[in-house]
Amino acid sequence: MADIAIIDYGMGNLLSVSKAFEHVAPLAEIVVTADPAVIKAATRVVFPGVGAMPDCMRELAARGLTDVVKTAAENKPFLGICLGMQALFAHSEEGDCAGLGLLPGNVRLFPADAMKDEAGNKLKVPHIGWNQVHQGVEGGHRHPMWAGIDDGERFYFVHSYYAEPADPALVAGFTHYPFAFTCAVARDNVFAVQFHPEKSQAAGLHLLANFITWEGNPR
Repeated sequence: MADIAIIDYGMGNLLSVSKAFEHVAPLAEIVVTADPAVIKAATRVVFPGVGAMPDCMRELAARGLTDVVKTAAENKPFLGICLGMQALFAHSEEGDCAGLGLLPGNVRLFPADAMKDEAGNKLKVPHIGWNQVHQGVEGGHRHPMWAGIDDGERFYFVHSYYAEPADPALVAGFTHYPFAFTCAVARDNVFAVQFHPEKSQAAGLHLLANFITWEGNPR
């Protein structure tokens, strides 16, 4: 039984994610797998992703992984990364595509008319590069996955779409580009981020190390 199963559905920074986990947990058994049985048996599950939502949902279905992803998110510590966060929601504007529906809300394209900085200069989409992550929401709680990571720490982003949760209680972190958008969500056993911890140097590795010991919050 693997300590960490990284889901391989043909889309994602699989090598980078697995190498990052090997760095922070050298004694753990880490597998990159498309085998539903291996994912089901693993202690923890990571759902990475790079690319488009319609492709993601199609590949999950084609490989027989849709149900096992849903089950893993309900029953064990589960980390979603980038597209792996967006796919947890009910719907995406990207291709007018239904997601897994594990979290209420939608995934939206950065609106062209809003993409200007304070000086009125046009901001690029996709949002690429380092940006500050503010933990939780005003008056909210600090999730244990942020342990040892400073509020406002910088992480690396590459995306054109962002999640808009229907329930504010899901928000575990937000970033400004140029408006505040949700970049981390949490509920029960799920913690998911829009940025790439595997590309975010010390802060990202710290987050992945926290996942190794986080036991989730079973319902």
